[in-house]
Amino acid sequence: MRFFIALLASALLFGCTGTPQTQEVGAHDVSQVKHTAPFTAICYHPVPKGDTLRSFATLEEDLELMKEAGIDVIRVYEPIDDRAVLDAIAAKGMKVIVGIGYNQKGKNDLLSGTYLDYVAEYKDHPAIFIWELGNEYNYHPEWFEGDLANWYSTLYDATKRIKALDTVHFVASTHGELPDSAALYAGRLLDIWGFNVYRWDRPASFIEDWKKRSDQPFYFAELGADSYMKITKDGFEQGENEAAQAQAVANILDDILPYSDQIDGITIFSFTDGWWKAGNPDTQDVGGFAPNSSGVPYDGAPNEEFWGIVDIDRHKKAAFDVVKTKFQQLKSH
Repeated sequence: MRFFIALLASALLFGCTGTPQTQEVGAHDVSQVKHTAPFTAICYHPVPKGDTLRSFATLEEDLELMKEAGIDVIRVYEPIDDRAVLDAIAAKGMKVIVGIGYNQKGKNDLLSGTYLDYVAEYKDHPAIFIWELGNEYNYHPEWFEGDLANWYSTLYDATKRIKALDTVHFVASTHGELPDSAALYAGRLLDIWGFNVYRWDRPASFIEDWKKRSDQPFYFAELGADSYMKITKDGFEQGENEAAQAQAVANILDDILPYSDQIDGITIFSFTDGWWKAGNPDTQDVGGFAPNSSGVPYDGAPNEEFWGIVDIDRHKKAAFDVVKTKFQQLKSH
């Protein structure tokens, strides 16, 4: 397996960012690099109460909490087009997985091609970690005229174009669960895959399933559980239930930590509750929809506004201390 930890030394292995190339650039070969602990990450899309747009007004407080929890990498779902925000993240010694969407209304997206302007502008910033193309788009053929082949063509083309601009940072794409042969072929130039995996509280089976399909390195791009039980089940009462979330996250991490030498990153979903996702953004609503979510512990229901390890006011939930303890164990292993 080609271990992703090479990214941390990529400037030494592959040289500084160079001029655009005309030939096709393949995936970085990192097979000779020793694997260390996987990176520890959190999904981060901070939207304040009463709003539907991302805001970094609480960034300093959030970064302090992340560092306390042992989080080194932030995964965002759209590019951060604010150098001051990236500077603050870098000042904490943290990195960003930059999610680049297909259609972001013409701003730094794949559809308009403006993502290339973003890559060119920020490729030398010390906070940049990975360029991540799409987030489980395999669940949304309706976004691509009903045909995922249109997405896969875009993925391949964008990977090639980013590599022509930036020879240092890795290019990834995050897929929902295991990719089929069409997705694998489209992602043949990727340096690493991200996967959103919801297999109750036992995601480790994914590791062996992936090894049967590919030797490309990967990271878990989303793992976790929400803190609301839609029904009473497995000893957890219906309603808000931090204990259920904490137990699920503990079991998830315990399940994969023995295989840490086969994983290049672990990302928890998510940092804070998102009141904007399922109803009135002024209140925390039950419900919401996420594709392929029957594997969410322990009720099989993705209550979309309850996934934070902190609540919207940044009060720590029980899962916060679980993540902190497990990430400490991982780094001391």
